[in-house]
Amino acid sequence: MARAAFAMATRTASQLLHPAAVERIAAAVDIDPDVVLDGFDGADLADVELLITGWGCAPITADVLAAAPRLRAVVHTAGTVRQHVTEECWERGIVVSSAAAANAVPVAEYAVAMILLAGKRVPEIARRFRTERVQQDWNALFPESGNYRATVGLLGASLIGRRVADLLRPFDLDVLLHDPYAADAEVRSLGAEPVGLDELFARGRVVSLHAPLLLSTRGMVDGRLLALMRDGATLLNTARGGLVDHAALEREVLSGRLRAVLDVTTPEPLPADSPLWDCDGVVLTPHVAGSKGNELRRLADAAADEVERWAAGRPFAHPVRRELLPLTA
Repeated sequence: MARAAFAMATRTASQLLHPAAVERIAAAVDIDPDVVLDGFDGADLADVELLITGWGCAPITADVLAAAPRLRAVVHTAGTVRQHVTEECWERGIVVSSAAAANAVPVAEYAVAMILLAGKRVPEIARRFRTERVQQDWNALFPESGNYRATVGLLGASLIGRRVADLLRPFDLDVLLHDPYAADAEVRSLGAEPVGLDELFARGRVVSLHAPLLLSTRGMVDGRLLALMRDGATLLNTARGGLVDHAALEREVLSGRLRAVLDVTTPEPLPADSPLWDCDGVVLTPHVAGSKGNELRRLADAAADEVERWAAGRPFAHPVRRELLPLTA
C-alpha cells in the first residue's frame, strides 16, 4: 500500500477532512489521519508517494522533492495548484489532480442566483423597501426588471462558466458567451450564443465574469468595456478582482449608471474608505461563492475519489495539465 500524507494548513484540515472521506482515503493508502503537514521543514517524507494537499500547503520546492524521492502524485483538495506545485514537480513527472471541478459547483450556483436576483432587481427593491417600509408599485418603479427573455453575458468558458451556462438552460434567458479559446460550435453546445467581447458587454443586461486571472486578462474589464454596457446593467464578478479596473467601475456605479455584484475585489477586502461599501448599486460579499460550510465535504469527497483511482492504478478523473496552466486559473 502506497504511503501518503496530508499537507495543508491545520485549520483547513479541521474544516475540510470529514471522517467519512478520511476513512475512504485511509482504506486506499497508508496514511496517518492524525498528522497534517502545515509545512515541510523537518517532515519525514522519505517514503511518501502521494501528497494530499489543501489551502495553506507549503510550496513543494526542489528541497522538498529531494527529501521526498518517492513522491509521484499530488491530489489537491481545492482549485488552483499554482501556489504549491512548482516547476520542479512537473519536471519530475509528478501527476497532479485538482478539485477545481468540485469547487466550481457552488461558485456557479452563487452566480446563477445572483444573475436571477439582479435581473429581477431584488437588491435595489429590497434596499428601498427596507428604507421606506411601504408597499410601492414596483412595476412602475422598475419597468425593466424581470428575467423573461433577458440577455445574460458570460465571459469565459471555464469550468465555472460552463456550469453556469448549463444551469441557466431551464430559464427563459438569452445567454451569450465569449471565450477566445472556445470554438463557436462548442459555445452553442453549451446553450449559448458565441459573440465578440464588445458585443457581450453591449448586449448583456447582466455580465458575469468567469475568466482566469492571467497577465493577458488583468484589468481587461476596463473603462471602455464598462462604457459599452447598457444603462442599468449589472457586472457580476465571482472570478478574480484583478480582472476589473476598479477605478473605472467605481465611476460607473457611483454615477448610478451601472450596478455590480462583487464577491471578489482588489484588494480583498476593499479599504474601509472605499465608496463601494456604501454605494446603493453595489452588492459586496466576502469571497463566499466558493465552497463554504458543508460544501467543503464535496472537496474532501472529490479528493477521496481521486486517491482511490490512483491507488487502484487508474488515471485521475480530474488531472491538471501542465500545458494548460498558462490558460487556467
